[in-house]
Amino acid sequence: MRLKGRSRSVGVTLAGCLTGALALSGCSLLGDSGDTPASGGGTSQPRSAASAAKDIPYDVTPLLTPAKKYFGVAVPGAPNVMKNVDAYTRMTGKQPNLVEYYAGWGDGFDATGVRNAWAEGALTLMSWEPFDTPVADIAAGRSDAYIREYAAAVRKLDLPVVIDFADEFNGHWEKWGTDHVTPDRYVAAWRHIHQLFVDTGATNVIWSWSPNIVNPVPDVKLEPYYPGDAYVDWVGLIGYFTADGDNSFDSVFGRTRDRIRTFTKKPMLLLETAAMPGERRRADIRNLFAGVEADDSMVGFIWFNHRKRADWRLEASPLALKEFKRLAADDRFGFDVRKPS
Repeated sequence: MRLKGRSRSVGVTLAGCLTGALALSGCSLLGDSGDTPASGGGTSQPRSAASAAKDIPYDVTPLLTPAKKYFGVAVPGAPNVMKNVDAYTRMTGKQPNLVEYYAGWGDGFDATGVRNAWAEGALTLMSWEPFDTPVADIAAGRSDAYIREYAAAVRKLDLPVVIDFADEFNGHWEKWGTDHVTPDRYVAAWRHIHQLFVDTGATNVIWSWSPNIVNPVPDVKLEPYYPGDAYVDWVGLIGYFTADGDNSFDSVFGRTRDRIRTFTKKPMLLLETAAMPGERRRADIRNLFAGVEADDSMVGFIWFNHRKRADWRLEASPLALKEFKRLAADDRFGFDVRKPS
């Protein structure tokens, strides 16, 4: 359940950027990389092998199930500004290699942030949140121009990115949740977005389908919301160690994991997690690391290091931070995503 109380992030909006399809070269919606190759124009000359290779999008395959685990974080301001990621690195003793951020539907693609993270050996994971646009409208094609422009920006930058659309859809607390959106419409919107990215050539995306853990909503079935293996690369679980109940790894994540395993074997990521401050936090952190280590299908976790309705920041609990740092030193966690093998 969304205990973190996050609000819509303010990203690069379309307003002021979309001045016409031919006037987008300076807008981050299309990325602002100066080294992206232009199209071949009308030349009849054969392209060089290097040029032909540049037309093939970045291959994300080695990043899907790497030999080591992702060591991720969500911190304020990142990845557009990386100072809080750098501070987290100093605090925990390890460089995160997966940086999560939040973007509202209608925001432009943060090409600068993706490059910033990549320069430090990290992937970006964008949680794309349709706060002000009905999911049914997305499924019906009413956002197609926006999606195509966004996909073109991702393709132009040509770095791997992770996209998580409308997470926590199995909860009633989101505008795209169970009180507002049927499973059929959710699946239709997901597949529609995915297809437009493929049509645009933006295959440099890892798609993460991300339910909240089922513990607070046990009667909501997950399978009807699943877009299908052809449309999903990762299953991103969202769940937190709270002050109530048994906080073993299986108690927090096991029921959800077991349900999902009845209809897909896709790799899993703890897309958002953290532990409530207090006496149990050290034990919760041990359970987190041990649970991710023990499951070969679990590719890693992202720690939500924000202060929201609860103070999820590691620095809020010095003894727990010390334990986290000790466990993070394990070589099985973290690697440079630019060299995944």
